[in-house]
Amino acid sequence: MSSGTRRDEATADLREAVAQLCAHFDNPYWREVDSKRAYPEDFVKALTDAGWLSILIPEEYGGGGLGLTEASVVLEEINFSGGNGAACHAQMYTMAALLRHGSDEQKHAYLPDIAAGTLRMQAFGITEPDAGSDTTRIRTFAARTDGGWVVNGQKIWTSRMQHSDLLLLLARTTPVDEVAKPVDGLSLFLVDLRKAGDAVTARPIETMINHETNEVFINDLFLPESALVGVQGNGLRQVFDGMNAERILLSAECIGDGRWFCDRASSYASTRSVFGRPIGANQGVQFPIARAYAAVTAASLVQRDAARRFDSGEPCGAEANMSKLLCSEASWQAADAAMDTFGGYAFATEYDVERKFRETRLYKNAPINNNLVLAFLGQHVLGMPKSY
Repeated sequence: MSSGTRRDEATADLREAVAQLCAHFDNPYWREVDSKRAYPEDFVKALTDAGWLSILIPEEYGGGGLGLTEASVVLEEINFSGGNGAACHAQMYTMAALLRHGSDEQKHAYLPDIAAGTLRMQAFGITEPDAGSDTTRIRTFAARTDGGWVVNGQKIWTSRMQHSDLLLLLARTTPVDEVAKPVDGLSLFLVDLRKAGDAVTARPIETMINHETNEVFINDLFLPESALVGVQGNGLRQVFDGMNAERILLSAECIGDGRWFCDRASSYASTRSVFGRPIGANQGVQFPIARAYAAVTAASLVQRDAARRFDSGEPCGAEANMSKLLCSEASWQAADAAMDTFGGYAFATEYDVERKFRETRLYKNAPINNNLVLAFLGQHVLGMPKSY
């Protein structure tokens, strides 16, 4: 048996196992969670207890010891089941920065408890109100003091912070006007929110989807020397590992959504009869679903290649960005086709199409707007002049 065949069988087994778990959390469960704007605590606990959220943690720390390829399968299947992996995906993509740049002390201190499910690392504090996607212009500043740093600043769109024990925080440690390049002078910190007290407060932001996200205020937060992740001043480059992982993993969620929309739309089109025949017999209904299916299938190949490159340690910035672009657009294409197929029923909550429609739209904007992805590809891959 070839290694490729063994990998395919292992992936199939993984899909089946995750699907079985997700079957216990059906559409009515997610519908209720969405209507209450609640956190899917029972689902996240089940996923944690099964070991799927610790899939990237090395075995020596109690984790699964697998790669982004396998983690992608987990998130894809969650979304294909009708769920929403955004409730817990950060524990996977934040792991990249910690595993690749964290100290041995940090790994031994936190990874076993994260793997055991007694500690959650679900929050990533990067974006700021006045900086947006221009991360080099963030104002949150960590000033040197005896034994560590004192941090002051503000973050926005910091998701899942209310359900996280640890926060990965990017702060400037050297003023931007004192560095050779704007990307320099930024440092990454691991914040234990259980010890932060009133120094870190969060204001929830209400959104069109059930996605817990916050505006975060940091006032005189003391961080010990041990909180620094990697090399001081090199934080943005370290964050890139987490950003690439995030884009690849969220792409997998989009593929799951796209598959869900295509599956639901084709099934409905085959059984819903109008004017004496199934609506799926009409090319105006059938072809958009088929095109969406082709787009989702093609995008999934780019996503898998990006995950493979990340796991093998190859440069994958371009691939991660292309994956995010193509997968988010493919899922949105499938969502639109499903909305048209279901007609008026698409807007009825009992069919779940409108919920998934709202959820998958997020990924054209987050974690980075698709126009910025195109600008990155145009400048850094195709060599054209900088557009922003």
